[in-house]
Amino acid sequence: MAPMSAAATSRPGESIGGPTRRRLAAFSRVLRQNGFKVGLAETRDALALLALPLAARPSALRPALRSLFCATHSDWERFDDIFDAFWRGRGLRQTRTLSGSPTDGRAPLRRIAEAAGPQGPAGLPDHVERRHDGDSPGGRGRREGASRFDNLAATDMRHIVDPDDVAQTHALAARLARVMRARLVRRERIHRRGRRLDLRRTIHRSVSHGGTPVDLAWRRRKIKPLRLVVLLDASGSMSLYTAFFVRFLHGVVDSFREAEAFVFHTRLAHVSASLRDRDVARAVDRLALMAQGIGGGTRIGESLATFNRWHARRVIHSRTAVMIVSDGYDTGEPAELAAQMRRLRRRCRRIIWLNPLIGWRDYAPRARGMQAALPYVDLFAPAHNLASLAALEPYLARI
Repeated sequence: MAPMSAAATSRPGESIGGPTRRRLAAFSRVLRQNGFKVGLAETRDALALLALPLAARPSALRPALRSLFCATHSDWERFDDIFDAFWRGRGLRQTRTLSGSPTDGRAPLRRIAEAAGPQGPAGLPDHVERRHDGDSPGGRGRREGASRFDNLAATDMRHIVDPDDVAQTHALAARLARVMRARLVRRERIHRRGRRLDLRRTIHRSVSHGGTPVDLAWRRRKIKPLRLVVLLDASGSMSLYTAFFVRFLHGVVDSFREAEAFVFHTRLAHVSASLRDRDVARAVDRLALMAQGIGGGTRIGESLATFNRWHARRVIHSRTAVMIVSDGYDTGEPAELAAQMRRLRRRCRRIIWLNPLIGWRDYAPRARGMQAALPYVDLFAPAHNLASLAALEPYLARI
């Protein structure tokens, strides 16, 4: 039997230099940060692709890596933007997520170029021809626009005073609600029987059978969609954030198939019907009329009692997340708030309390109402800017 050649016994990608290996590892890490399911096997296969002659042609390398790394339709749609930003430094103005928090599982595209290392975003393999878009008068402005966009997303709403910035932030809040809904709906799960074949996992399972796809993996949508019930504190202490959250509420009710919205201060008002109006300004006007007395004191316990008595049975089921947006300053008795939170906790799947004050320096939940409610809260999170709202998406997806 003839001995095997050195080429046949070499591992895939051994001919690739160290810098290219490191850049490929960084690219895989960026994909994982953007929600792609990329592991060691995919990275090893990509290394083997880079060793092939087709890697000398970027037009052929891109679709090969796309087919390897993309497992869902949303991955397929986002891959080109991430590929261009990492390997070529193009399209850095586009941002797929608004959160700058490392806990959200995804990274904005403006950070992708930094992951390519000190050589800059044009981190193509050593033997691949590099092409540049050329310097354009608008290139600098686009990067500055992306930076301004990200700064706006990370700025506390009470510090945004420019009318144009306020209008843009309100539009982004409604858009964020629609994006969250789209991503949560597209999520699927593996199942023994499903509506479509999961090719990547089927191929992985076939390795133990010599490459024969004996054990098939299927995907299907989750049976019950997440229902989101939002209770917004519209009292005077929340006045700096009320308009911002009204726009977010409008986006949630308009986009989520199962969503209900309530506004409370000294009493509770059901505002879902008003917020379903496509005209945001008209919806906000209708909401102001329904919630007369807005900007007064806060009776969180009494408002929750009204919700538990008249609305909870109708709007809550086993897949419901109740989101309370409030600073926790309650003029009522803490004992009543604790009792109503206890009743609500027994009904719903999760209670999320969003407090804009968490984003303030040296804040601590010392208010009596907040102390009474915290034992029954599953997630206590900030809600002072767009980034904090975007960081909720991974948590909601796991419910």
